[in-house]
Amino acid sequence: MTHKPATHPDQLALDWENDPAIEAMIEARVARRAEAAAFHWRLRLVAIETCMMGSLVIIAGIALHQPPLQAIRAGILVAAACCASGLLLIGLSGACGMVFSRLRQWRAQ
Repeated sequence: MTHKPATHPDQLALDWENDPAIEAMIEARVARRAEAAAFHWRLRLVAIETCMMGSLVIIAGIALHQPPLQAIRAGILVAAACCASGLLLIGLSGACGMVFSRLRQWRAQ
């Protein structure tokens, strides 16, 4: 049993469920927004991981009584490597997704 929500009497009644072109447009816009949000979350995750790894190396170096500049240098190097590997992973996963999508379209023809 589906429950149709009651509309306000002053609201213009639009029946968009019966028009497949409008449904396709809405689904395409939602898909684009979801892809953009997923990309931003991946970048945030890489940024958080980079900061955490760099700061942990700096803290560990200072806790082990290493010279502060050496600990900071090591932390910066680890953070740079972590950022580069994260961005490379995001790029490669996006490229693989596009390749698999095109391969699926090619096989469907």
